[in-house]
Amino acid sequence: MTVPGRGSPGVRRSVLDYPKKRRNTRRFIRNTEPAALDMDWLDQVKWANDGLVAAIAQDAVSGAVLTLAWMNREALARTAETGEAHYWSRSRRRLWRKGEASGHVQRVREIRLDCDNDAILLRVEQAGGIACHTGREHCFFQRLEGDRWVSVEPVVKDPQAIYGHG
Repeated sequence: MTVPGRGSPGVRRSVLDYPKKRRNTRRFIRNTEPAALDMDWLDQVKWANDGLVAAIAQDAVSGAVLTLAWMNREALARTAETGEAHYWSRSRRRLWRKGEASGHVQRVREIRLDCDNDAILLRVEQAGGIACHTGREHCFFQRLEGDRWVSVEPVVKDPQAIYGHG
């Protein structure tokens, strides 16, 4: 699927290409396309110069913030297409499906875009009750107390048992 490009009429581009003004930035995305989705909505997201947008995962029932991750166009498109959260790993420099190694899949119930169009909110059902790679319910388990960060949430499952490595 292609959508009209920006600039001169008749120019077509892959749905997962960067907008024209960012063509000289690093490409973090592949030019593969999810099927059967109208992709105009992707152009409404204000992607950062690196092609990413912040994505907050929130428990759809409790409202608890589970994690903050990053998405590129492909991750957001695949999330919408499959109903499971996909993110861009900045450290591994690749697309990944949440839970692909741990089994802690995030089933997406709703996707929202903030008022500035530069942040995504995923309202999710968190499989296994663990969203964090540290084995905790969510990633925001450290609280500032005075001048230091203190872990205030328990480990639900040892990461060694989840991933099989240290």
